[in-house]
Amino acid sequence: MKRQLLYLIFAMFSLCAFVACAEDNLGVEPSQPEEQPYAQNELLVKFTPQVADLLSRATATRSGAVTRSGVADLDQVMELIGTYQIERVFPVDDDSEALTRESGLHQWYVVRYGNKYTAEQVSQQLLPLGEVQNIDFNRTIKRAYHGKATPLSMDKLQRMSRVTRSETSDPLLPMQWHFVNRGDMFTSGDVVKSVKDADVQCEQAWERSMGDESVIVAVLDEGVFVEHPDLKNNIWVNPNEQKGSMKDNDGNGYAGDYNGYNFARDIGAITWDNAYDSGHGSHVAGVIAAENRNGIGGGSIAGGTPELAGVKVMVCQIFSGNMGSSSIAVARAIKYAADNGAVVLQCSWGYVSGRANEYDWGEAGFDSQEAWEAGAPLEKDALDYFTHNAGSPNGAIEGGIAIFAGGNESAPMAGYPGASDDYISVAATAADFTPAVYTNYGPGTSVSAPGGDQDYYYDYVDATHNYGEVGCILSTLPYHISESGYGYMEGTSMSCPHVSGVVALGVSYATQLRRHFKATELQQMLINTATPIDQYMTGKKFYCRYVADIGPQQPMQLNMSSYKGQMGSGQVNAAAFLAAIDGAGVAMRFPNMYVDLGANVVVAPSRYFVGGEKLTYNVTITKTDIATCSMQDGKLIFKGVKEGVTSATIKASNGETHKFNITVRKGASSNGWL
Repeated sequence: MKRQLLYLIFAMFSLCAFVACAEDNLGVEPSQPEEQPYAQNELLVKFTPQVADLLSRATATRSGAVTRSGVADLDQVMELIGTYQIERVFPVDDDSEALTRESGLHQWYVVRYGNKYTAEQVSQQLLPLGEVQNIDFNRTIKRAYHGKATPLSMDKLQRMSRVTRSETSDPLLPMQWHFVNRGDMFTSGDVVKSVKDADVQCEQAWERSMGDESVIVAVLDEGVFVEHPDLKNNIWVNPNEQKGSMKDNDGNGYAGDYNGYNFARDIGAITWDNAYDSGHGSHVAGVIAAENRNGIGGGSIAGGTPELAGVKVMVCQIFSGNMGSSSIAVARAIKYAADNGAVVLQCSWGYVSGRANEYDWGEAGFDSQEAWEAGAPLEKDALDYFTHNAGSPNGAIEGGIAIFAGGNESAPMAGYPGASDDYISVAATAADFTPAVYTNYGPGTSVSAPGGDQDYYYDYVDATHNYGEVGCILSTLPYHISESGYGYMEGTSMSCPHVSGVVALGVSYATQLRRHFKATELQQMLINTATPIDQYMTGKKFYCRYVADIGPQQPMQLNMSSYKGQMGSGQVNAAAFLAAIDGAGVAMRFPNMYVDLGANVVVAPSRYFVGGEKLTYNVTITKTDIATCSMQDGKLIFKGVKEGVTSATIKASNGETHKFNITVRKGASSNGWL
């Protein structure tokens, strides 16, 4: 790994090799580039477990960081480069610290130093040390989208509210072709740019499930307008935190994380009203979890109803205003999501495709799995932590599913990290299954989903005289961007939340069925059940490039044969995905319990029995001198009385019976699971 990273450093920055003696200098003249795509005064260093332990025991400064490691050779280099702070990347959270250490994430530190030397120069001096396992740059992470939303006018919202379809109370659902496509929206004479069911097949899926409040989707994006009337009931709330608090009330390392955390600014307050915010985070959240059938606005894939709550959106804000994000912010957000219950990671960000046109997009991004793993090791470690440790071995999903936008460079390869074998990368389609004119495709692409295509629908002008807006994705927006609270956006960053919503809907259905799946099983089922779309990759696709403030420009065309077999396995299909979940997986059982001596563990038994909310329960413990059980507000409260192990039985009022064991051990974490 060190050789791979060192090679990457030389390849990326065209530096000459040098050998320096730590007692003298770094071997080159100190210098500082004017502009780099990563921070120049800090590095992300993965130390050996032994050094990480020394750092954790070292005397901290007022900031909570240390300045030296206690290892002579390493500290000589630290002194030379002017290190003034060494801080753990991931803050200590007692509830997850054991898992953090088992995964090696506690070994990652931010090393901050003066400005005499570049990040490349410092990395070359640190890398040969035996105490260093890996090095990463704190890169600037950019949004996988650009441009602004097109607001939906108040007049249009009011007109749609008066002609709502009889089968739904969501006024804007008829305009959300990406959820329900009747094939009748985009026709003009002999020109047809809409195909019936060229959507994500929500209607049939909704017959099985409309979402479940126990399922959490972490949205890594701009902030979300958490008070939006179509979103507020489906925003995740940290039960152990206080709204508006400046303190870390639950001890997880993040102060005031009531609805998630603002990693962009390192504060608990979620922001969405910066003058430079695009509203993208709110738009994404609306696709996944706007409340359905509530009489206002539009629908969503997994937002439930006023009677049956839908999935929850955990806001992991990594962008704010015109600020780019960073490797540190992204890695922390990913781990935070796993540690706080999210099972779906919604990521409309990434790197420019490795096959993008460098004339248009500047330097291309990673072009292989090996290059990305070597060039972004912290990101890879954080994502591994999420995919392996999110969810629960006793819940509907074990592990987590990370979903990325494929990129908007019209390149024949998806961008990383999404292009990795372990995650889902989403290409974008229009309302007739054809590829959106901007979408990346080819290697690394897992599936497709509606992303909108303004240029393709430029000739459809509505009452607001905005070209092609109706061919884009309609969802929620903050009021400072759209007076109506709704508007249009496009991109693979919009196709991405359609897949996140479908995955969340599938996990919701598995939860309702009390069926258990590995995350990798559900991921493969999602890919296998996609609707084939190669039949639409024939002939040419004509469109007109639309330029803001100028209007449609000269006609252009795409050769559809280039996309055949290159749009992943097809278009994501919620109905087929949920149908595949029926009868699959393993029936959930009441779990074995792990209780600290003298402490309590609280469990909701309804999670493990089909229709469990309507049942009553009776628990029998063989050795009551070891553990006891009581019931309060539908929850079972297990108390550790004496160290030891005892068998137990829980019987539901429908006759279903589960056997389990209770282990009481002094000093246990009391997390309830073996």
